[in-house]
Amino acid sequence: MSHHGQMHAQPGVGTCPDAPVEVGAGLDTEEGVTPGSEPDGSGAPERGYLPATGFRSRRSTLSGGQRETWERLWPTVGRSDIPHRFEPLDTSAWFGRRAPLVLEIGCGSGTSTLAMAREEPEIDVIAVEVYKRGLAQLLCAIERERVDNIRLIRGNGIDVLRYLIAPASLTGLRLYFPDPWPKARHHKRRFLQPATVGLIADRLLPGGVLHAATDHPGYAEQMAEVGDAEPRLCRVDPGSDLPISTVRPTTKYELKAHAVGSSVSEFIWKRR
Repeated sequence: MSHHGQMHAQPGVGTCPDAPVEVGAGLDTEEGVTPGSEPDGSGAPERGYLPATGFRSRRSTLSGGQRETWERLWPTVGRSDIPHRFEPLDTSAWFGRRAPLVLEIGCGSGTSTLAMAREEPEIDVIAVEVYKRGLAQLLCAIERERVDNIRLIRGNGIDVLRYLIAPASLTGLRLYFPDPWPKARHHKRRFLQPATVGLIADRLLPGGVLHAATDHPGYAEQMAEVGDAEPRLCRVDPGSDLPISTVRPTTKYELKAHAVGSSVSEFIWKRR
C-alpha cells in the first residue's frame, strides 16, 4: 500500500525550537501500577508510576502458513526474551546497518507499520506487540512485500522501553490507538502516564518525535495533559520539519471509528 490515508491532526500548542537530530493499539496490562524505579544505567525516571508490565495471554491459532513463516523467520527478525535488567539492543547488529530508529508500541497486525516502513526505507523500525497472531500476520506481510527494515518484539512496551532501549537512541516512537481503558477506575492502566512519557522522553534523541493517536475523547485529553506536562517535550504541528514521517495510513479500525462518529485526535511532540 503506497497511498497513505489522510491524517487528522491536533493543532500544535506553542512552538518548539529546532534541534539537531543524530542519525543512528494498545497493550493489555494487568490491573495495578508498579513504582517506576529503574535499574542503574537505564537513565529512566526514578519517581512516578508506570503501568504494570504483565499482560493477559490470548489464545490465538496460527494458520499453517503463518506457523511455517514464524518458525522460519522469527529467529532472525523477532525476539520474545526481554530481560528484567538493562541490556540495550545492539540495533546495528540486528539490522545490519546504522540508521535512525523508530519504536512502534502496540502494532497490532502491522498495517501502519508495514506501510510507513516501506515509505521510509532509510528508517529502521522495531514493532512491539503482545499478541502472536498480529505479529505473525505482520511477519507474513514483511516477507510478501520484501520489506527488510522492520524487526519485531513480542512483549510489553514498558519492558521494552525500560530494558532494551538505550537513552537518547530513538528518532521516533509511535503509539497508535492504544487501549483507552474507558472506565475511570481503569485509567491507571492506560499506557501514557506521566512516568511513561518521561521514560519515552529519556529514550528519544534531541529532535526525536513522539507521535500518538486515539479515537477516544477522554484518552485524548489525558494524552494532551501528560505530553504537554513533560518539560523535555514540546508539541509541534504535523507540517513541522521532523526527522520521520507522521503521515500514516487509515486502518480498518480507524474507518470503523469514523463510521460510528468517533473523531481521531493526533498528537506530535518533539524532544527539545
